Amino acid sequence: MGHIWLIGMMGSGKSTVGRLLADRLGRPFYDTDAIIERSSGSSIAEIFEHSGEAAFRERERAAIAEVAVAPSGVVAAGGGAVLDVLNVDAMKASGSVVLLTADAGILAARVAGAADRPLLSESGDRGLRAIERARAAFYRAAADAVVDANGSIGTVTDRVEAACNVS
Repeated sequence: MGHIWLIGMMGSGKSTVGRLLADRLGRPFYDTDAIIERSSGSSIAEIFEHSGEAAFRERERAAIAEVAVAPSGVVAAGGGAVLDVLNVDAMKASGSVVLLTADAGILAARVAGAADRPLLSESGDRGLRAIERARAAFYRAAADAVVDANGSIGTVTDRVEAACNVS
């Protein structure tokens, strides 16, 4: 059995659902953003500020490649990971890719005031919607399954578990 890769917009619940699902299944949980922060000794926001998005994306590619060969688990991939075909190839080769989708208003409420979201910066809800539009086709193309992430974390976790037919 391979990884369960969770993709989607910031605020869709990838990390929270991923942790809960991994616990339910007794499998490891991986968060690519956390791996990047640990390996670099900097926050995602600091990497963006000091090195730029391109440097962050290089680190993200390395983290995804590292996780792809790790023991099978549940993985929360960064929101923009699907923008790189090498990331998508690594995800698909090592497991199932599940897209978590949620209404824009719910996403905005979940990430409101988050200082650790460098792509949102000052643009807030409007910026979130622009990012979502720009990435929509990438998310759909990468996904093996699409799960509605509106609702409680428990309900969303149930939906992911059912979509992956695991227990």
